[in-house]
Amino acid sequence: MLSQVYRSGSQPFNQRLLPWVRSTAASRSNRVQPSAVSHVRSWSNIPFITVPLSRTHGKSFAHRSELKHAKRIVVKLGSAVVTRGDECGLALGRLASIVEQVSVLQNQGREMMLVTSGAVAFGKQRLRHEILLSQSVRQALHSGQNQLKEMAIPVLEARACAAAGQSGLMALYEAMFTQYSICAAQILVTNLDFHDEQKRRNLNGTLHELLRMNIVPIVNTNDAVVPPAEPNSDLQGVISVKDNDSLAARLAVEMKTDLLIVLSDVEGLFDSPPGSDDAKLIDIFYPGDQQSVTFGTKSRVGMGGMEAKVKAALWALQGGTSVVIANGTHPKVSGHVITDIVEGKKVGTFFSEVKPAGPTVEQQGEMARSGGRMLATLEPEQRAEIIHHLADLLTDQRDEILSANKKDLEEAQGRLAAPLLKRLSLSTSKLNSLAIGLRQIAASSQDSVGRVLRRTRIAKNLELEQVTVPIGVLLVIFESRPDCLPQVAALAIASGNGLLLKGGKEASHSNRILHLLTQEALSIHGVKEAVQLVNTREEVEDLCRLDKMIDLIIPRGSSQLVRDIQKAAKGVPVMGHSEGICHLYVDSEASVDKVTRLVRDSKCEYPAACNALETLLIHRDLLRTPLFDQIIDMLRVEQVKIHAGPKFASYLTFSPSEVKSLRTEYADLELCIEVVDSVQEAIDHIHKYGSSHTDVIVTENEKTAEFFLQHVDSACVFWNASTRFSDGYRFGLGAEVGISTSRIHARGPVGLEGLLTTKWLLRGQDHVVSDFSEHGSLKYLHESLPVPQRNTN
Repeated sequence: MLSQVYRSGSQPFNQRLLPWVRSTAASRSNRVQPSAVSHVRSWSNIPFITVPLSRTHGKSFAHRSELKHAKRIVVKLGSAVVTRGDECGLALGRLASIVEQVSVLQNQGREMMLVTSGAVAFGKQRLRHEILLSQSVRQALHSGQNQLKEMAIPVLEARACAAAGQSGLMALYEAMFTQYSICAAQILVTNLDFHDEQKRRNLNGTLHELLRMNIVPIVNTNDAVVPPAEPNSDLQGVISVKDNDSLAARLAVEMKTDLLIVLSDVEGLFDSPPGSDDAKLIDIFYPGDQQSVTFGTKSRVGMGGMEAKVKAALWALQGGTSVVIANGTHPKVSGHVITDIVEGKKVGTFFSEVKPAGPTVEQQGEMARSGGRMLATLEPEQRAEIIHHLADLLTDQRDEILSANKKDLEEAQGRLAAPLLKRLSLSTSKLNSLAIGLRQIAASSQDSVGRVLRRTRIAKNLELEQVTVPIGVLLVIFESRPDCLPQVAALAIASGNGLLLKGGKEASHSNRILHLLTQEALSIHGVKEAVQLVNTREEVEDLCRLDKMIDLIIPRGSSQLVRDIQKAAKGVPVMGHSEGICHLYVDSEASVDKVTRLVRDSKCEYPAACNALETLLIHRDLLRTPLFDQIIDMLRVEQVKIHAGPKFASYLTFSPSEVKSLRTEYADLELCIEVVDSVQEAIDHIHKYGSSHTDVIVTENEKTAEFFLQHVDSACVFWNASTRFSDGYRFGLGAEVGISTSRIHARGPVGLEGLLTTKWLLRGQDHVVSDFSEHGSLKYLHESLPVPQRNTN
């Protein structure tokens, strides 16, 4: 078989291979250096990032995030992955996708090995075809006519099927890998090859030589001659090769492999049989956890079930190889399951020897859920008392908070841009403002949960109420903004929601102490677990997939963060805005004194904020007027870099740099200036290039102002006021969880009201719908009843 692999051209193989080996060796020696940049192949549509791959084998990886450093990888393809549903023939589309992913990783400089099933299924397909053909010929000769009777196919012996299928299976792999300029080589083994020391050394040497030449070894048990597996035949400290699971584990340890990926037809390990109502996928499995797993039946094809896979995985883990068991058959994930695992994404079950010090994020989600439900049952005064206590702690523990924040700032120096450093920084005045905002939230929370919005008498003694209730569990992800944590926590407490917080690592010290203070405040009424800070190495994308634990995701950070979360969230609504492209339109009837004050405050007071001005629209009649000159002079004094819009640039002989895009959020002392001919053109520009965040008109003409206010379709629209007023605290909401530009549920600065939903309560006395039918005894009344007055004190 190797000779077939090598003969792929007229040029002698060793001559063709030599430059390839040299370039591969050179690139691998370069990859050991962390600063080196690897060449990225462009033939595949699967995205990947090249990383330093040097690693000393000995201990398995402790965390999923480390899997991207795996250099030598074994991928085991179970029978259910390789074969079709009818067990006769191969799942060609699935195999092609797997080969592409393996090729991607191989071309990154990794050393890939495949342990594959499928020879029996492939041979069964071929032998069935041959039997049918021979039977049809014999029957036609015997009967002398073309009409064929129904033919019975005998039971095919597995060894014969394997013998007939091995060559075809390998030819298929060879053809697929050739599409990616990769060589493959077949190795057939039996249990004896591992027990005989000389054979073991020969096998080891062959595999190392193939990997050195950048060839992908494809290994399989020689099912044509292998004897039936003997139960309990494992040697002490050595796993016996009974099936491809044990073969993959044995091979991984023998070859000092970094990672073993076992693909089957289930998502991974479950704490009860998959498909049962209470079954939960186990994200990380630790040695000794076997008692927490109930093993079901084995797959429809193949030698080993899940119990065999777990046993093989634990043996490999003990030998220093990390293991992931995942689903290789699901059509939505099979096209990227291998690359996702290597990138550290939360796929399947990861086997680890290192137990985390704290709870898993799934456990934190459950604690937030139960804690939130307890929080919602407290009296309004009790929730307000918790928030007041947190406000007091912010000022009483000021020194400890600022000390932790100082550590964050020192570690961030040189790594973060100036605007982000400003966001990261806490001060005494910021903490005082936070405390004031929290007390406002406490005051407004008195009748937030359980407030009656509507009462209807459906019929006699049948009354319906619509009341406010918490949304459930919120996931708030924020960057470089530690002051966000107590604000969001207070809003969650006031609204009775459970809360998961994921802060940026650049604010880890500040977030840790602020979370401890939040839990201290919650403890006064026994609901400490309602607010959780995620400290594990959980990727944001993985958190967004916890659709059974999270009811709403609120991102607080850069536009890129928000876009990434909106893309990653599957089945969980995201409340937020992807960009803050705020406009200020200076009308032809604007006041000179007001314009410069409003532009300065909107742009220069805090340019990194999402409600800072990004585009200044000026009426054409104001060009070359004293008002225009004052605006330009003020921007120069404030050291604001100006970008000219296309129309503005056409009016100037020597213009500033022309803007690359009119849809840009600078988040810095930079501003786009564009010219418009009318208020309608300003509105059209805002609708075309804006982000529906905050837009302002400056004018003394009330009619023009009202036209602008009514026609601009943004979350916040102002007249003669700075864009910076778009803020929950400034709106009197106490604080905000973010600013929403969506059109469903909440829009603009989202405070306490935006974190509530409703439920319906119906109180009756033995009422049934049939009583209201055409011939029933009751009639619908649908009378509106008075609603209890809201407490506004």
